[in-house]
Amino acid sequence: MKQKLALSLAALLLPLSAAAAIEPAAPDAGEPRALGVESSIVFPNDSTIRNWQADRERGIWIEGARGEWYYGSFAGTCRDLNFAEAIGVETRGISRLDKFGTLIVRGERCQLTSFVTSAPPPSKKDRKPADKAAQN
Repeated sequence: MKQKLALSLAALLLPLSAAAAIEPAAPDAGEPRALGVESSIVFPNDSTIRNWQADRERGIWIEGARGEWYYGSFAGTCRDLNFAEAIGVETRGISRLDKFGTLIVRGERCQLTSFVTSAPPPSKKDRKPADKAAQN
């Protein structure tokens, strides 16, 4: 009985150990340099938004009051984000911007699916090759 239990347990753990051994794919040059830790900005006590930068229509870098950077990915595209002069944050009463938040851009609601800690956005010079690759 003990031997069957040990074999059953080993059979259950084998797929988990194989999955843990797989390394994550390296991001390509056009992907954000996110650290991958889901995070949030709490308003107004914890932090405010100091700055932001569009990642075309697919995401946004947001800088917190203390200089920390976050990257938010959208559920779809967020039209006109590249041309917006201001953004709004819809938190639905919880006073927190996280992966469940929505940004308002020129009247359009842009739903986030991820909001992670990130390195600062790449410079315009570094982004040019990625932008050209995305257009092709």
